[in-house]
Amino acid sequence: MPTNTIIKDNIEQARKRIAAAETKFNRTANSVSLLAVSKTQPTSAILTALEQQQFHFGENYLQEAFDKIDTLQDQPIIWHYIGAIQSNKTRPIAVHFDWVHSVSSLKVATRLSSQRPETLPDLNICLQFNVSNESSKSGASLEELAILATEIAALPRIKLRGLMAIPQKAETFEQQRAIFHAVQQAQQHLIDTGHPLDTLSLGMSADLEAAIAEGSTMVRIGTAIFGPRKTAP
Repeated sequence: MPTNTIIKDNIEQARKRIAAAETKFNRTANSVSLLAVSKTQPTSAILTALEQQQFHFGENYLQEAFDKIDTLQDQPIIWHYIGAIQSNKTRPIAVHFDWVHSVSSLKVATRLSSQRPETLPDLNICLQFNVSNESSKSGASLEELAILATEIAALPRIKLRGLMAIPQKAETFEQQRAIFHAVQQAQQHLIDTGHPLDTLSLGMSADLEAAIAEGSTMVRIGTAIFGPRKTAP
């Protein structure tokens, strides 16, 4: 694992990249937030990131995440679940997380809604959009998004915030932008039809500039902050 100093430096470098892209593409300063993907990383790495005022962390593996959330329960962390969702695992997600980025079915959303404790704030939801129509990836199709958004927005104890996508790899900046533009257009259509969405979860280390150019409000960065992932649990 990188030293504490390297993790802190990496966070600052990521923030500088985000700020530079905001300026270059005429985005409002500080309109794009950094989601540090901490899956497979130890709690010590998260504590180091917290020292740099990094509060948003993304996790994929549930048992690992629950252990971290329990250990760090006194810390001011906002936890994001960004992994695949099995319908029989929705209850602990609904109880432990603040955000879920990977919702792509009404069944999962309904379970999260019914299982979110009334004592907690509404659970923030992003719909996962399979923008590249890859059979290997989860996510709703463009045709499904409008109906799904309307159905989910009506559920209690969850709040529909926007879209998330993990597109197929693109070789050039222009190709990256074209794919991200399709996601932005899908989100704008939902906004135009009455959904007050404010979050576009797009972009990782290799393509965050293209994502920000096309309206991303949250970029997900893992290895560029924490170094190589450890073996998945």
